Amino acid sequence: MVIEQFEINDFFLLRFKKGDELAFEKIFKSNYNQIVGFCNQFISDLDKAKCLTQEVFLNLWLNREKIETVNGIRAFLYTFAKSSCLNYIRHQKIISKYEDKHLQEKEDELNREVLESFDFNSLEFSELEGLIQQAIDDLPQKCRQVFIMSRLDGKMNKEISGELNISVKAVEANITRALKTLKSKLSEYLPVILVQLIIHHIS
Repeated sequence: MVIEQFEINDFFLLRFKKGDELAFEKIFKSNYNQIVGFCNQFISDLDKAKCLTQEVFLNLWLNREKIETVNGIRAFLYTFAKSSCLNYIRHQKIISKYEDKHLQEKEDELNREVLESFDFNSLEFSELEGLIQQAIDDLPQKCRQVFIMSRLDGKMNKEISGELNISVKAVEANITRALKTLKSKLSEYLPVILVQLIIHHIS
């Protein structure tokens, strides 16, 4: 299929949301191959990847009125594709073959792919990193310390408990508090879908 490149603007988005089939066709032609490749990368079954992609676009059409921004179209496509891939992996019982860790690695890869699909330039990515770092810096001291040891240093909850002389439950409570605070802080500046992906990636 030939990829048709075009620029989506607010007027085009409005046409699509109102049910313009020609607008939908342009979105389909411009993104179909990318979504097929995205799915196939993780399930290694081209025919199934094409089927999942058809479902992705069908759900985009059914949910078109919920798309609020131009970037929301690609966000929906990649996020729904990610969910479809994970559901397929679970359905095929790959968890039992490669264990839960393998599925988590796959999901982390998918999350990175989705974030990269937003095609941030270097300045935007630097700003994004700055927002995340500032949100972490603003955490209460103990909460920040536990969060950094857990998510950035990769230490187990029991290990953190021993080093800080606090209970494992206190460690878990601080991590939960940190993630909740980060979600709230980042939601002030970023689209909800990006916040969900970022929080999931570090949780």
